[in-house]
Amino acid sequence: MRSTSLRGLRAALVTATVVLAACGAGPRDESANWSPEKLYSEAKDEASAGAYDKAAKLYERLEGRAAGTPLAQQAQIERAYVLWRSGEKAESLSVLERFIKLNPSSPGLDYALYLQGLVNFNDNLGILGKFAAQDLSERDQQAARDSYQSFKQLVEQFPRSIYAEDAQVRMNYIVNSLAAYEVHVARYYFRRGAYVAAANRAQQAVQEFQYSPSAEEALVILTRSYERLGLVELRDDAQRVLEKNFPNSPYAADVGRPADKPWWKVW
Repeated sequence: MRSTSLRGLRAALVTATVVLAACGAGPRDESANWSPEKLYSEAKDEASAGAYDKAAKLYERLEGRAAGTPLAQQAQIERAYVLWRSGEKAESLSVLERFIKLNPSSPGLDYALYLQGLVNFNDNLGILGKFAAQDLSERDQQAARDSYQSFKQLVEQFPRSIYAEDAQVRMNYIVNSLAAYEVHVARYYFRRGAYVAAANRAQQAVQEFQYSPSAEEALVILTRSYERLGLVELRDDAQRVLEKNFPNSPYAADVGRPADKPWWKVW
């Protein structure tokens, strides 16, 4: 009787151990035995299918498994791309910053810089109509400036890169957009009677973006702000610069005269 009880207890303990082991095992990692090449292939397939989260995880595993090899570098860059596409901008930038710092001689450095510029590139930067109901002085344009610096480094360091031409186009777009933004802020201050702030922002636009299409309006705001402040010499200096650089401007000779309508209605 006692022997039967012991056998029953022993069987129960074995069963409990098996159950506990099964509960603690968790889902099996199918990629555990994959070669680095298979990991890369599967990650590429997931990315092509739009499964960016899955692709990011596979690229991360590949980075660790193929550490120190060109394949690991490739995985790191492609992971940054899928993180960006999945909306993880901050993490993508972190991966790219680490890659650029640790791999200054990598053959993929030009693409890493280009991708860094793209992640920071705000495609709506130049659509200024959306600013109408916003306090323009509170908008942060740092991402656009960071994007410009990445593209600039790419163009200067790798002028023959296949990404250099597009980077240059985007740099021009960013410059013009930032200049337009500064002018919008200057106009915002001017229309509210904050003439010192308007003059400061207009002057900044002229100094930083003198070759942009917005430089003309910046000089107009600068001239009229000085006039409203009673700074006659500064007004005349700004007027001369406006007339010299934009002799055909409809606003180059009307400072001090009442206008039929505000200049910003036609810009």
